[in-house]
Amino acid sequence: MASMINFGEHLLPFLLVLTALVFVHELGHYLVARYNKVKIEVFSIGFGPELFGWNDRAGTRWKFSVIPLGGYVRMLGDADASSRPDAKSMKKMTAKEKAQTLHSKKVSQRMAVSAAGPIANFLFAIVVFSVLFLMKGEPIITTTVGGLTPGKLAEKSGLIEGDKILSLNGVGVDTFNDMRNLIIDNKGKEINVRFMRGNEVKSLTIKMVETDNMGNERPVGVLGIIPSLPEYHKVNPYEAITHAIKRTWIISADTLVGIGQIIVGKRSSDELGGILSIGDMAGKSAKGGLAALFAFMAILSINLGLINLLPIPVLDGGHIFFYAIEGIRGKPVPEKIQEYAFMIGLAIVVSIMLISTWNDIVRLILK
Repeated sequence: MASMINFGEHLLPFLLVLTALVFVHELGHYLVARYNKVKIEVFSIGFGPELFGWNDRAGTRWKFSVIPLGGYVRMLGDADASSRPDAKSMKKMTAKEKAQTLHSKKVSQRMAVSAAGPIANFLFAIVVFSVLFLMKGEPIITTTVGGLTPGKLAEKSGLIEGDKILSLNGVGVDTFNDMRNLIIDNKGKEINVRFMRGNEVKSLTIKMVETDNMGNERPVGVLGIIPSLPEYHKVNPYEAITHAIKRTWIISADTLVGIGQIIVGKRSSDELGGILSIGDMAGKSAKGGLAALFAFMAILSINLGLINLLPIPVLDGGHIFFYAIEGIRGKPVPEKIQEYAFMIGLAIVVSIMLISTWNDIVRLILK
C-alpha cells in the first residue's frame, strides 16, 4: 500500500514526462507526413475516448484521450493507430484522395515517415543534453565507490565506500559505465579488481556467482556497487553539442547491447521495467530538480526511439522492415502475411509489457 501511495505522488511527473515524449515522437511522424503531402486525420495523445480536442485548418483533429499511455497519428487511409492500410476505404477513394494517403507514396517516403518518430526522440535527447551540459556541465560518474548494496559480492569481498576502481581483469576503467559493462561481460567468471584505497593500490579477486540457501551457485552480473555522485565538467557550446551526440550514441549502444544480452540469456529479463518503474523514476528525478528530470526524459526518449526502431510489426521498425522488403521485391508484402506478422508483433509487445509490469510489481509493491 505504501508503494502505491508513493507511486501516486509520482503520477504528475510521470504523466508530464510521458506526454512530452509521446508528443515529440508523434510530432516527428506528423511533420514528415505533412511534408510529403499526406493528410493527417487525428493527432492523439493517449488512447481511448477523447477528453478534449480541436480541429486545425488542415482538418486534423488534435486531441487528448482517456488512457495517457502513448499516442498516435492517424493518416488518411489508415485502418487503425498502427497505420495499417484500410483496403476497403481506399477502394472507395477518388484519385485525389488516394494521393493524400501514406500508402500511395513512394517506399522511401513511407520509410521516412515511419523513421521520423524515433529520430525526433533522438534529436530531443541531443537538444536536452546539450542544454544541460552547457548550463551545468557534463556529468561524469567516476569509478569511486559511493556505497555498497548489503549482502552483495562487492561488500562480501571487502570493498568499502571511497575505494576508486582502477581496472577489472587488467582493463582500465574511467567511468562507472565502463565498469558496469565489464562486470556484465564477466558474469559467472572471476574478476580481478585493482583499486586505490587512500594512497595505496590494492587488488582482490571476486568470483561472479552467488550461493542460494540450498548451496547452489548461480552466475551473476552485478557486484552491488553504488556509484558516487557525478562530477560536472564545464564545456563550451561546441563541446556541449558534440558530447550530447556522443552521450546519446553511447546510451543507444548500451541499451541495444543490453537487449541483446537479455535475448541470449546473458542478462535476466528481471531487469526489464515497465510503467510503474518509469513512474517511480520520474518521481525520483523530479525530486532531484529540473536538471535531473530533464536528464531522465532524455534517457527515456532515447529508449523510446530505440524500442520503436526494433523490426517488430506494430512498431515503426516493423513498418520500415516491410517497406524495405517492398523496395527489394518491387511490390508490397502480401496482406495476409502482414496480418499474421501484425498479430505476432502484437503478441511480442504485449508479452514484454506483461513481463515488465510483473517485474515492477515484484520490485515496487511486493518487496
